[in-house]
Amino acid sequence: MDVVSALRAQEGVTCVVGAGGKKTTMRTLAVELGRAVVTATVRIPIFDDWAGRVVVTDDPVAALREAEGDPDAWPLGVVPEREREDRYLGYELDAIDGLAARDVPVLVKADGARMRRFKAPNEREPRIPGCADTVVPIASAHVVGEPLSEGLVHRVEEVASLTGLEPGEEIRPADVAAVLASDEGGLKGVPDGATPIPLVNMVDDDALEASAREIAAEIHERADVPRVVLAEMRADEPIVDVV
Repeated sequence: MDVVSALRAQEGVTCVVGAGGKKTTMRTLAVELGRAVVTATVRIPIFDDWAGRVVVTDDPVAALREAEGDPDAWPLGVVPEREREDRYLGYELDAIDGLAARDVPVLVKADGARMRRFKAPNEREPRIPGCADTVVPIASAHVVGEPLSEGLVHRVEEVASLTGLEPGEEIRPADVAAVLASDEGGLKGVPDGATPIPLVNMVDDDALEASAREIAAEIHERADVPRVVLAEMRADEPIVDVV
């Protein structure tokens, strides 16, 4: 199964949340899709280097219409404002509705993680629009065996609450699964009718693959998801397996 099909991103609105590869996943999907819109409901680092065009606009639908006849515009990035040299701001949720009505896949970064590899949301996150068709909660396999600490984990207290771990204790596959499969973790804010597809990323050796398979099995025990995707999104062939 190819990465676009595995993450069900070939049509509609796909939102990525969590930590450990959101931007890389969006880039991989956008490049594979070609004709896709890339946007955010939260801050997003500058991505002009891999988008065909990035338009800063209050009217993303108009930007989409203008790009439709230009093959060099795709993947098309739309953002409301450049906050500073290294990042853009994201849209209000209702701005995504207009994009969802167009016949083009839309990829949305819907929370932040400050470059960490594992996270749980706080009370203000995630920012998933109601028009989302697919939600992809992400975690890095690299956190397994590492301590629950701010160096690797965004919102340590929230992760501790969902897993029962104490700060500094070793993160196990079951702990990653507990967060990804929780209605207060990776599945928080998934709209009715949307499909959640957890992604375990950075699976780049045999030991990590074994850990990722444990995570996938635990997720299926805890949550009703159609599949769990194991991947290395930086690789030329990113899919390791679909469980």
